[in-house]
Amino acid sequence: MLFLLSPAKSLDYETPLPELPHTLPGFVPQSSELIEVLRKKSPAQIAELMDLSDKLAGLNAARYEAWAPEFTPHNSRQAALAFNGDVYEGLDAKTLSAAQLAWAQDRLCILSGLYGVLRPLDWMQPYRLEMGTTLATAKGKNLYQFWGAQIAQYLNERAASQKSPVIVNLASEEYFKAVDRRALQVPVVACAFEEFKAGKYKIISFMAKRARGLMVRYAIEKKADSVKKLEGFNVEGYALASEVSSPERLVFRRQASA
Repeated sequence: MLFLLSPAKSLDYETPLPELPHTLPGFVPQSSELIEVLRKKSPAQIAELMDLSDKLAGLNAARYEAWAPEFTPHNSRQAALAFNGDVYEGLDAKTLSAAQLAWAQDRLCILSGLYGVLRPLDWMQPYRLEMGTTLATAKGKNLYQFWGAQIAQYLNERAASQKSPVIVNLASEEYFKAVDRRALQVPVVACAFEEFKAGKYKIISFMAKRARGLMVRYAIEKKADSVKKLEGFNVEGYALASEVSSPERLVFRRQASA
C-alpha cells in the first residue's frame, strides 16, 4: 500500500534532530523551474498570489531566493520532520524508530506544490506553495496543470513494487486533485474521520487532519500491509463505522474528541 498525505504550512527547522538517513527529492528539476517563476515575483505579488501577510510574503520571498538545487544538511531537513501542522502532530515522526521510518519511507508519499511528491526522509528546503495556488507557468495557469500526470505516473511506478498495490488517500481534496485519476492505474481507498457534534456526525477539519496523521502512525506501528488491517484503527476514540463505510471509503467515527 501507499499512503498519501498533504504537507503542512507550518515548518520546524529549529528543533534539534538525531542523525538520520536522508534521500533526495525525485522532482528537483521541476522544483527548480517553479522556483525560477517565484523568484520573479515581488513580496507584494507573493502576498496577493497566496493571500499572505506582508511578513509572511517577505519570509517566503527570501526562501525562494535562498533555495538551491543542491540539498545539504545546512539548508534542508527530512520532510516528515520539517512539516509541523495538525497532520504531523498526529504522525509524530520524531518519535519513530529508524526501522519505522524506513518502513514509512517505502510507503508514505507527501504531496507538495513545490516538490510534487516527497518521501518521509527526502531532504526538503523550506518553502510555501500550496497546490491550489494559481501560479502561471509555461505549462499552464496553475499547479495542477504544471504537474499534469507526473504525480500519477510516479505513484503507478511506486505501487508496482508493492505487495498490495492500493493507494490509501489521506490527503486533502486540494492535494489529491493533483493526482490525475485518468492516468492513475492503482485503486484508491479514502479514509474519513467524523466527530459526533450537535446530534450528528460531521468532519471537523483540524480534528480530521490530526486523525490522518494518526492513521499513518497506526499503519507504521502495525506494519499494515492491507486495507483490512486499517479497519482496526482505534486511536483516540475512533472506530470503524462499518454501516457507512464501503470498499472505496472507510469512515471512522468517535462520540467526542479524546
